[in-house]
Amino acid sequence: MPHDLSKAYEPGAIEARWAEYWVKEKLFSVPTPPPGETRPVFTLLLPPPNVTGRLHMGHMLNQTQMDIIVRWHRMRGFLTLWLPGTDHAGIATQMMVERQLAKEG
Repeated sequence: MPHDLSKAYEPGAIEARWAEYWVKEKLFSVPTPPPGETRPVFTLLLPPPNVTGRLHMGHMLNQTQMDIIVRWHRMRGFLTLWLPGTDHAGIATQMMVERQLAKEG
């Protein structure tokens, strides 16, 4: 299915479709174990991402390790939830912007 990709990201053409899909598939819903469920539960909460400069292999390694841990528990019969964190305060982002502005004078 080769097709040409736009050179620039156009969120208006993409985001609404994906948001609708995520809601339809209940990807934001956390499953509640049914009454009497005896399987153990494993939950992994991710810390919020940090804006510390450029992405590097450590970012990929960290995500891969967490993915492996959650999948390993799921394969062992655990009910699993992998919940990523977000930084709504934006302190790290503000710090990076201030540093960049200071460099630019």
